[in-house]
Amino acid sequence: MTPWISTVARLILGVVMLVAGALKIGDPEQSRLAVAAYELLPKALEQPIGWGLPFVEVAIGLLLIVGYGTRVAALVSAVLMVVFIAAVSSAWARGLAIDCGCFGGGGQVAPGQTKYLQEILRDLGLLALAVWLWFRPQSRFSLETVEPAVGTTGEVTP
Repeated sequence: MTPWISTVARLILGVVMLVAGALKIGDPEQSRLAVAAYELLPKALEQPIGWGLPFVEVAIGLLLIVGYGTRVAALVSAVLMVVFIAAVSSAWARGLAIDCGCFGGGGQVAPGQTKYLQEILRDLGLLALAVWLWFRPQSRFSLETVEPAVGTTGEVTP
């Protein structure tokens, strides 16, 4: 059953990462503005992160969907989710009224328009999928095949 759970986790996380990145690639300036809205980074880092992050998300999404480099892709996804959770939490705690920009858009919104709790809960769920994949990367329909190791005495070890 575990490979099937990993397959579902891999595909959900992969599709979310792919869609999130793909929706931002077409408008790199809006992506930069979404990063700037958090007011966390020096101005010099807003453009490279705003423009580069969508490509990282697309690459991670594709790797997860095809099932290649699953453990590394899961680790990068987990790190990104922790950063996203921290950024959204920080914006919420500081009273900023912004859209997360997670799926395009981003920037200032009316104070009642924020969805911080939903965004954090979603990212916590995605973080859980990434952690699962770190520990259980073997899945169905994957380009990556993990063969059991054979010891020197011929016994098979997981």
